[in-house]
Amino acid sequence: MDLKQLKAFIAIADLRSFSAAATQTGLSQPSLSRLLKQLETEMGVVLIDRYHRPLHLTDAGAFFYEKISAVLTEIETVTSMTQRLSMPSSTLNIGFVPSVLYGLLPDIIATLKQSNPDIDVNLKDISSYQQIDALKSGEIDIGFGRFAHQDPWIQQILLRHERYVVALPKAHPLAQVRAQRLIDLANNRLILYHQTHLPIATTVSTAFSSPKTKSPASSPIDTDSAAQQHTSSDSQAPLGQNEPITEPLLHLFAQYGVSPFMTTTVSDLQVALGLVAAGEGITLVPASLSTVRTEQISYQRLIHENATSPIYLHTLKDCVHPSIPDLLTATYQVYEQRGITYRPQKFASMP
Repeated sequence: MDLKQLKAFIAIADLRSFSAAATQTGLSQPSLSRLLKQLETEMGVVLIDRYHRPLHLTDAGAFFYEKISAVLTEIETVTSMTQRLSMPSSTLNIGFVPSVLYGLLPDIIATLKQSNPDIDVNLKDISSYQQIDALKSGEIDIGFGRFAHQDPWIQQILLRHERYVVALPKAHPLAQVRAQRLIDLANNRLILYHQTHLPIATTVSTAFSSPKTKSPASSPIDTDSAAQQHTSSDSQAPLGQNEPITEPLLHLFAQYGVSPFMTTTVSDLQVALGLVAAGEGITLVPASLSTVRTEQISYQRLIHENATSPIYLHTLKDCVHPSIPDLLTATYQVYEQRGITYRPQKFASMP
């Protein structure tokens, strides 16, 4: 059994076609068929049923595919990390979510370059969920995200918590109310934009109460997350009693026993703010975005102190880019200049 055989099997299993797998791998169909046959012969097991179109995995093949895919991913990650350790790049590749770019990230990069004028920085807009794979592949060296991740290859630190503010159309009746409560916002259409969701283990399992329910849940908002993708459209129906609430903004409302009257899900935060500007609803955003579309949107603070969005910094455990300590130092310098409360931390493999 060798890597060529395993990669051939994975390509065929992924695409369920010898011809498609041949195009992807650059091997001929006879070569792929031979590698698969060699693997099956060595194992004494039929992995793929060739008599169906598209091809089907046997039960044994499905089991082997699930397990060997994880092994090959680890091999590729280790290979990439080894190459980067032997020849570290002079460029610091930074992944970020858009809400961080609207905040202090530009100041942090400027501060980093002031103390390290020769540093080459490359910024990439990439979701919190996608940053994990990007770190493993070497596409980025470090990521600024809004969600915590549990991954054996990744280490992360919490930089700080940023307060949510409510974004309302300028003509909204509550647009000039300086201290907002979630229960007072429940009769509005809430525009949702998160593509990464909370893990089921941290979410509430009770049904949403009506907007008239007296609030004050005092439990803290847990915004740590492993990622799930989410797409939906307008919705008025309440969630079922035992259905977990994984969307971050809905989870926040649920902590106070409140259900928004209606929700609309869009692809990203900019679209959400565009709809708010057009008078199509309201949303909650980190306070750093309160300078966006101010001629059309009123941003007001929430009275709930635990209505926050965390900012995480994450990188690989065993392959820390040499410029990351300087980046962290620059981050804390900006926080001190802005009077932002934080708890200094460093990655385990930093000096």
